Amino acid sequence: MGATDRLDRNQPLVLGLFRIVIGLLFTSEGAATLFGVLDRDATPAGDWPFWYAGVIELVCGALVLLGVLTRAAAFLSSGAMAFAYFTEHQPDGLFPLQNGGLSPALFCWGFLLMVFFGPGSLSLSGVFRRDTAPGSRG
Repeated sequence: MGATDRLDRNQPLVLGLFRIVIGLLFTSEGAATLFGVLDRDATPAGDWPFWYAGVIELVCGALVLLGVLTRAAAFLSSGAMAFAYFTEHQPDGLFPLQNGGLSPALFCWGFLLMVFFGPGSLSLSGVFRRDTAPGSRG
C-alpha cells in the first residue's frame, strides 16, 4: 500500500477532525458575540448585523461541530461569512490581510468545502445513519 492509498483511506477521519475544529472555533465566535465571553463584550440583542451573526455562528457552529445537518449549517455559515467579508471588511482594502477579514474569508471557504464534501467521520448523523441502516442491530 502506497502513501497515497493511506492518505485516501484517512480522508473521512481528517475531514471529520477539520469539521470539529472549525465548528468549535465558529461556536466560540458566536458565544463570544452573544454572551461576552473570551475577552469580548456581548453584542446587544437585535443589533444588526452582529447579534444575528452571533446567533448563526453559535447555532450553525454547534451543528457543524456535532455533525448534524452539516451541509445546511455549513451553507448558511459560508454565506454569512461571505456577507461579513464583503460588507464589513472588503471596503477597507482588497485583500484579507489589508482589511482584517482573514477569519471570515477562511471560515467562508472552509464551510463551502464542507457543503460539497459533507461531515466526514465522527459525526452524530453518521452514528444515527448506521443505527438505522438496513440489516443493523436493534
